Amino acid sequence: MAGEAWSRRQFLQQILRCGTCLAAAGLVLDKGVWRWVPGSGEAGAARAAGPWDELLRTAPVARYWTSAKTAAAAGVTGAAGCQACHAPEDIAGRDRVEHQEPETIRCLLCAQRCLIPAGRRGKCGVRLNQGGVLRSLSYGRPAAVHLDPIEKKPFYHFLPGRQALSLGTVGCALHCRFCQNWELSQGRPEDRVQRFVPPEDVVQVANDRRAPVIAFTYNEPTVFTEYLVDIARLARQAGIRSVLVSCGYMNEAPLAEMCECLDAIKIDLKGYSPEFYRRVCDAELDPVLRSIKQIGRSGVHQELVNLVVPTLNDSRAMLEDLCRWVADELGPDVPIHFTRFHPDYQLMHLPPTPVATLEQAGELAAKHGLRYAYIGNVPGHRGDHTYCPACGEVVIRRRGFLVEANRLRDGKCEQCGAEIAGVWR
Repeated sequence: MAGEAWSRRQFLQQILRCGTCLAAAGLVLDKGVWRWVPGSGEAGAARAAGPWDELLRTAPVARYWTSAKTAAAAGVTGAAGCQACHAPEDIAGRDRVEHQEPETIRCLLCAQRCLIPAGRRGKCGVRLNQGGVLRSLSYGRPAAVHLDPIEKKPFYHFLPGRQALSLGTVGCALHCRFCQNWELSQGRPEDRVQRFVPPEDVVQVANDRRAPVIAFTYNEPTVFTEYLVDIARLARQAGIRSVLVSCGYMNEAPLAEMCECLDAIKIDLKGYSPEFYRRVCDAELDPVLRSIKQIGRSGVHQELVNLVVPTLNDSRAMLEDLCRWVADELGPDVPIHFTRFHPDYQLMHLPPTPVATLEQAGELAAKHGLRYAYIGNVPGHRGDHTYCPACGEVVIRRRGFLVEANRLRDGKCEQCGAEIAGVWR
């Protein structure tokens, strides 16, 4: 048809033919962009069959889930059986309970509480309902492993200057528009099938690299809770400590199990606003606050990070409410880091956080009695150091992720002898 104008019908027919070819090749149209999806289409299915079979073969049965089928097996039926998957308030007052396939699963790991039909996954993308059994596709599949300074997590009051063997898989319970590790957090296990690494091998690598800490980080470690717990328990036997970097969206029972084998937890409190969490993170605020309080009661060392994003969670009112809540619920000694945002993922149009906004957050923290407030992602800023709350002297001086000077002696300020909250040895 060279030199001729196409009719509308001819144009649509050509688009349909192209779409059919692209679909057969495993390409799908996602928000106006063609992307290859492993396992989709005829060609995609052929390419992904091997890795997918390997993932399923090694995926263990997950913990923290229930179903009507398991309830029935335990002799629980009727409305009580429905409560295996549904909260009482969800079914209260109903004349009848809607039919639900017996193989449908309710995941109880995180606060999303995904209801997962057979053959589907939860929002995290790594927990699969295979024939009425929930499996963890990310168990033993680290997608990133590095040796990092503990300050990079950031932990400023936990073994300063030490190196941590850091590992993460893929998947996350949240979908934050500003995520700076989105390639991992929003990825799926079949996107990058890694060699299976059993927990004992992770501990051995930490030993070989003389790393006194293993850090679970990069994506949201809650989605690989089973792997995390198995590693951390073996690490403790080997004299290696374990730390978690998390969004805090887990339920109480999994968090209690993690607190039993972890030595420190850093929670990202992304903003003190339910609306912010719903609109920007596809989540709720209350479960995060609940987790932070539970960690505080557990005795595990805890630090908080607030990534301050211009126009979204940087208002004086929100920052002050956050500081007030931390002071009231956790006390004055929990370290809190106000971190500078840099454009990334779906928020490339926003500017970096003004340093003045971070300094204002630090002043508000001090106003509410918080003794250890930090300014992060601003190399060389005085807000990166640790100060003695009694005499005001610098007790730990940092430059970036490096500790330049440590003037603590047995956890106390060398200048005045005041005790500095933290885990120092």
